[in-house]
Amino acid sequence: MPTNLLSLVRDLHRRKGRRRRGLAVAEGVRLVEEALGAGVPFTGAVVADDFGRTARGAALLEALAAHAVPVEEVTARILVQLADTDTPQGVLAVLEPPRSQLAEIVPAPGAPVLVVDAVQDPGNVGALLRTAFALGCAGAVLLAGSADPANAKVMRAAMGATFRLPWAPAIEGELAAWARNADITLWAAAGDGTPVGRLARPERLGLVVGNEGAGVRPEIRRLAQASVAVPLARGAESLNVAVAAGIILFEVLRAS
Repeated sequence: MPTNLLSLVRDLHRRKGRRRRGLAVAEGVRLVEEALGAGVPFTGAVVADDFGRTARGAALLEALAAHAVPVEEVTARILVQLADTDTPQGVLAVLEPPRSQLAEIVPAPGAPVLVVDAVQDPGNVGALLRTAFALGCAGAVLLAGSADPANAKVMRAAMGATFRLPWAPAIEGELAAWARNADITLWAAAGDGTPVGRLARPERLGLVVGNEGAGVRPEIRRLAQASVAVPLARGAESLNVAVAAGIILFEVLRAS
């Protein structure tokens, strides 16, 4: 473990730091447990000096030791300074979040790919990844302008899906080539789209969801073969992007 682990944690709270180092900070007992269970490589962990007093804390310390993860104890005050949350759970870890190449993420019958277009809110991106993983997607593609999947808030909202669902970043031209080369049909979620139950499910589907305010960008929507919508009750304007994605994906998978 590097002697400057605490400085490393601080640097990884910045997107530039995460990009430069290829590392991220996972915070909280469950997220660190999920990362260990998924076999994610760890650089080290920081725990409060009283973390091992609870049964779950002691068990996690044993698990970290079993995986040969170096652990540094600090005071609760220092941990609060390092943490991204207001009420930290006494543990955070520096790890290498898995990342795939775009060509490795290919939809299959019964396993679409979720394409996230410029969704900036970390909580929404995390919820989208969690939803995609839970519904059996083959992976996710994060287009430019989307929140970083290695962001601490994204990872907490994803509840471990960041470690298990293949994901890759991409720009517009890469998305177009990916869809063309793998014969992928793109659907763009839009309020004025065709209700999801009326569209025939393609064999290889990429579902594109966009920013809640602006929706899927026009240049991305032009790549899609269809626009798809969730029918809403009269007077309802929209759904949260993760909720909409979950409904559409569920309907697609139910029809398969």
